[in-house]
Amino acid sequence: MVEWTPTMVEDRLESAADVFRSLPDVKPQGYFNAWPEYFHSFADQVGQEPWMRRPKPGPRDITQAEDALLWLRWLDPADARLLWLRANRKPWKPICWELGISRATANRRWQYGIAVIVWRLNGRRVPKKRSMEFVVAQAAQ
Repeated sequence: MVEWTPTMVEDRLESAADVFRSLPDVKPQGYFNAWPEYFHSFADQVGQEPWMRRPKPGPRDITQAEDALLWLRWLDPADARLLWLRANRKPWKPICWELGISRATANRRWQYGIAVIVWRLNGRRVPKKRSMEFVVAQAAQ
């Protein structure tokens, strides 16, 4: 079994955010489009730039994303929100404004949240009577 590292957890959370962002929107039941689908002829497409789309996530990607989302249950709701906002690549300044904390505090809580997830994934209990710095330092080893 592979030991989890903070980098692996960060990557998995970011990929989970990407997967959820690329899923189709939820629409009301019975939603449909009455317009016929338009097929472009070759003459219509000449001289146009190709329109590239990212592939839709597969079942394995969706399952891993759901698992990563469940990891956030191990954290305080504010810390879980902070980790999810950073996984969605939101800049630090709006996060600090939204949560009402300083940049240093936000970074410290983010590192601690990642460390708690690493500890739990590696099958260890997070000590309650140790400092955040100890938990982060032990997770990085």
